[in-house]
Amino acid sequence: MYLVISEKPSVSQSIAKILGANQRREGYLEGADCIVSWCLGHLAEYVAPDAYSEKYRLWDYDDLPIIPDKWKMTVATDKREQFATLKELLNNPEFAYVVNACDAGREGELIFRRVYELSGSHLPVKRLWISSMEDKAILDGFAKLKDGAEYKNLYEAAVCRAQADWLIGMNATRAFTSKYYKRLVIGRVQTPTLSMLVDRQTQIEHFEKKPYYTVSLEKDGLCVVSEKIAEEEQANIVAHVCEGKEAVIKKLEKSRKKSSPPKLYDLTTLQREANRIFGYTAQETLQELQELYEDKLITYPRTDSQYITEDMEESLSELVEQLPGAFFFLEENMLSNHAKRTVNNAKVSDHHAILPTKEALQKDLSGLSTKKKNIFCLLGQRVAQAVAGDCIYDETSVEVECEDYIFHAKGSSVKEPGYTAIADKFGHLFKKEKSEDKKLDDDIPEGLKEGERLEAVSAMAKQHFTSPPKPYSEDTLLAAMENAGKKEFDKDTEKKGIGTPATRASIIEKLVASGYAQRKGKQICPTESGTQMVVVIPEYLKSASMTAEWENQLLAMEKGKVNSSQFMEGIRNLLTMMLNGCDMIPEEERQRFRSTDSIGTCPVCGSLMFESKKNFYCSNKDCNFTLWKESHYLDSMRKSISKKEAAELLKNGRIYCKDLYSVKKQKTLEADLILQIKDGKANYSLKFPKKKYGKGKQKK
Repeated sequence: MYLVISEKPSVSQSIAKILGANQRREGYLEGADCIVSWCLGHLAEYVAPDAYSEKYRLWDYDDLPIIPDKWKMTVATDKREQFATLKELLNNPEFAYVVNACDAGREGELIFRRVYELSGSHLPVKRLWISSMEDKAILDGFAKLKDGAEYKNLYEAAVCRAQADWLIGMNATRAFTSKYYKRLVIGRVQTPTLSMLVDRQTQIEHFEKKPYYTVSLEKDGLCVVSEKIAEEEQANIVAHVCEGKEAVIKKLEKSRKKSSPPKLYDLTTLQREANRIFGYTAQETLQELQELYEDKLITYPRTDSQYITEDMEESLSELVEQLPGAFFFLEENMLSNHAKRTVNNAKVSDHHAILPTKEALQKDLSGLSTKKKNIFCLLGQRVAQAVAGDCIYDETSVEVECEDYIFHAKGSSVKEPGYTAIADKFGHLFKKEKSEDKKLDDDIPEGLKEGERLEAVSAMAKQHFTSPPKPYSEDTLLAAMENAGKKEFDKDTEKKGIGTPATRASIIEKLVASGYAQRKGKQICPTESGTQMVVVIPEYLKSASMTAEWENQLLAMEKGKVNSSQFMEGIRNLLTMMLNGCDMIPEEERQRFRSTDSIGTCPVCGSLMFESKKNFYCSNKDCNFTLWKESHYLDSMRKSISKKEAAELLKNGRIYCKDLYSVKKQKTLEADLILQIKDGKANYSLKFPKKKYGKGKQKK
């Protein structure tokens, strides 16, 4: 008997079907010689700081840095039942080994290993590593199971990523929140991404539009244009001098050129295209791709490769031959089958480019949602383009002289459309906006000759303006994240950018959910809160280059080229540098976000009290008196303190509450909440109103 554990129930069902595990049990599927169970995604996570010590419940700067000696994990409440099932299975002596069938990547490895370690299991581990959920791929994968130890480096990289995120997130957030009296949520990857948004917004806001001018000459369908001219007066002079005069074609060069097809899709490129063409967010696209993958319609989507391996060439050729039957917009005469150009073993690490499966091409897909259909068609047309022929075109360059001024024009004429026939057909049917693709068919009039004289040309000066940078869309933001730090790395650096193809979508969503970024149509812009935060965060915590370097180190760690202890030492050194920097923040700067509206005076020292996001605090830095908006005592009665109530508490020492809830009596109560000061800290008690008796009744 052996045990198989996948990432989610839907995947387990596909695997169980192949293995003959058809008996449904509570939390698993059972077969004659195996049991297949699942993890429900990230079943276990690192605990919060207050799980290590009660003192961390309050955000005290003096407690930093928080660096666990031994990392603790917890299972989410809604997943504990499934964990109990997995723990029992993993410690069952009947099993000879366990197969890690979680997604074949860094996060999949982490999901399985966390559960395995928490369970205390000692079962030998084997690894299922597949790029497709097709029946044949699953069978082949189980026939070629690998020793789980081969993925030790991958797991270490996943652990380092998770611990680095925790250390920077928890410590930096608490440090800067404490220093600035404003909740500032900082993340290892999301803060550099936010910084990119803020930088772009700043460039737009400070952009000064400047005019420039060109002069165009026209004659018999030919239009040639001057270089940029800085001054309007000079442009008008050129136009005036050339108007109605004779011009001469000084140079006319025609050359045959070709444009190569685009590469196959990796995840980021597909997300960008889906955003540009259909307006889908990166997260929406990833979600639809994951479901298509689990339905066996596409290969593994979380890939950073745009190539296939040599052994896949024949299989891809067979796939291409079936494309017209599955995609109505593809015609036989459009297709070529140059599968070889998509082969590059060196550029395929864990997973090859995203492809439709052979199973998908045989199925009726009419029941798919509109989003899934659109994304599936987008994938199909890209495969067809990638193996199609080159676009062959003639390019013509013209140089014209008129009154000693030089003008130019360039045009092209398509001779063999190649892959562009597919792109044009898809664009016509699916694109909802004007295409930004390069146009190759924009020809110069035929019959022109070098030395030819053009009589009585018309000349016109035109004013233009410099344009500011465009706000980021998810398309362009994903590209910026992928290429972040590119200039700082040498050409041989394997990985550039911040985040991974699998995580970039979630990073964007976190920024939006946190209120630091917002969507405006297709644009993604920083909010005022996001801009404010980036201003006070030091460069090393928001540097895209530094974050890209960390990602590069994690990739090297996966391949055994970087030691995990060295990486984590670098993170700890950064925390030390961060706290040293926080210690140097001047008091005046710390007041940047403080409200100027006092809610009253401190009952301990008499200084003014102010409101922050989580509490009301004393302005005297040597006084620790605080009124928390929420506390254990207040939570027990489902009560929180408003600004108005805090002001009344400070003034009168009590407030009347009619919304206190008694769990014991399961009803709402009315009482006075009394503020008491003990050892400089706020304590509460209740005083209930005296019971009222009706007329003619006496208290017994």
